Amino acid sequence: MSRTREISEDLIVDLHKAGKGYKSISKSLDVHQSTVRQIVYKWRKFSTVPTLPRSGRPAKMTARAQSRMLNEVKKNPRVSAKDLQKSLEHANISVDESTIGKTLNNNGVHGRTPRKKPLLSKKKISARLKFAKEHLDVPQRFWKNILWTDETTVELFGRNTQHYMWRKKDTAHQHQNLIPTVKYGGGSFMVWGCFAVSRPGQLAIIDGKMNSQVYQDILQENVRLSVRQLKLNRSWVMQQDNDPKHRSKSTTEWLQQKKICLLECPSQSPDLHRIEILWHDLKRAVHTRHSKNIAELKQFCKEEWFKIPPDRCAGLIHNSRKCLVEVIAAEGGSTS
Repeated sequence: MSRTREISEDLIVDLHKAGKGYKSISKSLDVHQSTVRQIVYKWRKFSTVPTLPRSGRPAKMTARAQSRMLNEVKKNPRVSAKDLQKSLEHANISVDESTIGKTLNNNGVHGRTPRKKPLLSKKKISARLKFAKEHLDVPQRFWKNILWTDETTVELFGRNTQHYMWRKKDTAHQHQNLIPTVKYGGGSFMVWGCFAVSRPGQLAIIDGKMNSQVYQDILQENVRLSVRQLKLNRSWVMQQDNDPKHRSKSTTEWLQQKKICLLECPSQSPDLHRIEILWHDLKRAVHTRHSKNIAELKQFCKEEWFKIPPDRCAGLIHNSRKCLVEVIAAEGGSTS
């Protein structure tokens, strides 16, 4: 289309040179008379038909200013656009906050919500890295013979997964458009669960506080039963984290008496603790059912736990080595 316009402009100039008037050219080419006049005027003034390049408005954000801003963002990723604006003003550069945002985006820097990860001390980072390196090259059959165990808290209203909804203007406080919140989550309880490569194992609802004795009772009732149901071989290993209840003197002695071999994952390491992902799946499934009370929530937990497909469990175990590689790549730090 642009090529057609260029030919028309050249033709208009040629006809004008041949002595044709504005009205005659306009009628013969079916072009508005004012357009013909503008093209001829441009040709007379600039001796050319194509539009000349424009200088445009000079950029306020110079290369030096961009470099200064990017260095500040690198030093402090949480610096606000307003603070960056003030910093540039000290360098006699006055720009709008939107300009700062666009400039950062053009340089590959975008505003994002920080990920929430467990706080890792140097000692914990070192322990994570050591664990990953020690288990990096163990055969796949090792991971397939582990009983993964853990506890988690389930709340009645505390973890509603709905974040967005459709509504009309000025209806934000109508009942159907609200997410109910209740102090202390409206009630909660702890569950203990386990799984292996084949499928989920037993799930135990914990009434009251969890202590070493309660933990030992749960293991007594559920571990051996799960091992048989999940068909682990004689060299099976039970995984647990470093919770104080798990490492107490009485629990340690109990585990030794029962001759249960342990694989202890480092503290603050949900990325290494494969069952954490199943807890996420469980809570998401349970809260889509909108429990009305604690009794109903407990029932839903049991139902949804045993609905977790075997393929999901097998996939988590299959990716065990990949998780170790990510921890080593992060030098013991947090991973995705």
